[in-house]
Amino acid sequence: MTNRSFRTYSLASLLVFCWSLNAIAAPTAGPQHVKDTYPGLASGALASAKLAVLPAGVLLRSGTVKITRKELDAEIAKYPKPIRDQLKNNAFFVLEQLATNDLLTVEARSWAKQNNRKPEDDRNELIKAYFDALNANVVVTDQELKSFYEDNKDMMGATTFDQVRDQLKAYLLDEKRQEAVDARIKGMGERLPIEISKAWVARQYILAMNNPVDKARKSGKPTLVDFGASGCRPCDMMTPILDSLRKEYAGKVNVMFIHVGKEQVLAARYGIQSIPVQVFFDKQGKEVFRHVGFFPKDQVVAKLRELGIQ
Repeated sequence: MTNRSFRTYSLASLLVFCWSLNAIAAPTAGPQHVKDTYPGLASGALASAKLAVLPAGVLLRSGTVKITRKELDAEIAKYPKPIRDQLKNNAFFVLEQLATNDLLTVEARSWAKQNNRKPEDDRNELIKAYFDALNANVVVTDQELKSFYEDNKDMMGATTFDQVRDQLKAYLLDEKRQEAVDARIKGMGERLPIEISKAWVARQYILAMNNPVDKARKSGKPTLVDFGASGCRPCDMMTPILDSLRKEYAGKVNVMFIHVGKEQVLAARYGIQSIPVQVFFDKQGKEVFRHVGFFPKDQVVAKLRELGIQ
């Protein structure tokens, strides 16, 4: 009886002891971030935002910056009805734009203060001065100019490289500066403590993913999306290429065309600023490559082969 009682007591103690060890050793769940919990939803500043329980009506907060549901609804109401209807399903995108402007203003004012500059009264001018300073050393090399010309020679017509060199340089310089700006914005969540309403984001994710591109990305197959518009010469040149790719890679690759005039918000979400743009996603839905301008079929096929598609 004594041994039996002792053994029962020891087993109970052991269970309690093991539970205690597990409780101590088990890692505490860290904060959830938008980019990990809802991949593909954020395209910029809110990718690294932390999902949190916020006060009623508050969608986002970061230091002195706070954005409410009322403010978001008021922003969406400013747009014409066709765009407004698209924005209602992409309210997260609108929130991200509002937050980006507010947070950039905070950073730009801090930059101005640190550099003994008087902050401009106009917010846009202040942010422009901030990015001009950050991009002061961005340059375009002759090799980059020549490569771009050769890659897009079909759309240049009879124009020689020397004739368009200055225009190309201005265009590519703007592109590289914009890339630097985008990188700065995407890293904002790493520099600033941004919290966003967990419950609200969960609802918005369902709405935002209900579009052809994001559905294709979740299909388990690689996806090629061509963003363009009718009447655009290089866009029209892509049409027969896309048609042939759909036939040749049926069942292997999603080949899609998105008209940016009809899907303005979706195009904006994917950062389309000039057309045509071809965006390649792997079978996990991760963007692996994008090209601006006309893209010859042999080069498209070569890129697909890099994704393992034969």
